Amino acid sequence: MEAKAYLKYARISPRKVSIVLDLIRNKPVDYAMAIIKHTPKAACEYLEKLLRSAIANATNNNHMDIAKLYISECFVCPGSILKRTRPVSKGRAYRIKKRTSHVTLALKEKENL
Repeated sequence: MEAKAYLKYARISPRKVSIVLDLIRNKPVDYAMAIIKHTPKAACEYLEKLLRSAIANATNNNHMDIAKLYISECFVCPGSILKRTRPVSKGRAYRIKKRTSHVTLALKEKENL
């Protein structure tokens, strides 16, 4: 069984989020939470909240054991881009792209072999 949590339209670039997701992929939940708390990246605020949501989904909806949970799947997709302009010299305007992200996090229970 799998428990998922989604974060849509996060106002951070997908490139910045994928750096932290690579650190926590296939790790146990408690270890992943420790990595997120001690990594000085802007994406960690979003991912900590998302991981807590996924853990709550797993325990409350799917009745999974927290001690056996690990991050089975995590990825980020680009969301819509907010296009803004910035005035520059000689009456020109430069385009500013404010990128957004859609993050998906899935948890599974470890199998006892």
